[in-house]
Amino acid sequence: MVNISEDAAIEAVINDWSQAITSKDARRTLSCLTDDIVEFSLAPPLQYSGKDADGIQGWFDTWIGNIGNEARDVHITSSGDVAFVRCLVRMTGTKTSGEKADLWFRQTLGLIKRDDIWKIAHTHASVPFYMDGSFKAAIDLTP
Repeated sequence: MVNISEDAAIEAVINDWSQAITSKDARRTLSCLTDDIVEFSLAPPLQYSGKDADGIQGWFDTWIGNIGNEARDVHITSSGDVAFVRCLVRMTGTKTSGEKADLWFRQTLGLIKRDDIWKIAHTHASVPFYMDGSFKAAIDLTP
């Protein structure tokens, strides 16, 4: 049975996190995460653990203006105080180098509820790669 109010609360956290990233608000971005967050992001290394205000602000500083992000095919599954979300995300914007970014990637989020508050405890973002021997990221794919 789907708990609409829990799914709405989970969606609200994800929307707040997404809006914080779009506006490059590091404090607000981090407020949506647990203190012991584990992230498998698009950038190296393979894994980040814990909140890193300097790291997120440093990444935000590599963009001119807002960072566009659009989520599609969002699916929320929750039970008790654990939830996961899967979706496709489009990231757009202009880097300080002048390079235009426009790519789709896959994203899975793990959330937990502590003291009746949902927070993101795990993020996993990935881009498929071409298995033709080039191992190049397939950033030209669209849903």
